[in-house]
Amino acid sequence: MGKRTRYSADFKGKVAIDAIRGEQTLSELAAKHGVHANLISQWKRQAIEQMASLFGGGGAEAVKEKEVEVEKLHAKIGQLLVERDFLAKAFGR
Repeated sequence: MGKRTRYSADFKGKVAIDAIRGEQTLSELAAKHGVHANLISQWKRQAIEQMASLFGGGGAEAVKEKEVEVEKLHAKIGQLLVERDFLAKAFGR
């Protein structure tokens, strides 16, 4: 048995773009790049799915989630500062 080949993200992206363009068949691309046609179709599908999420409304939702998380963290920081100041006064007496 041979070792599994790991392909770089750049290589996968280039092959996926070639597949999306549709200028050549999957068989031709497989022969050109030395990769099995099933891998090319998987990379093409993954690229299309990632592009859909990139241009979709998911970006705004992610920003909103981050803002909510920042608000929670700021509230926690405020609570910890109040507790620290209270304990400093209590032990300072």
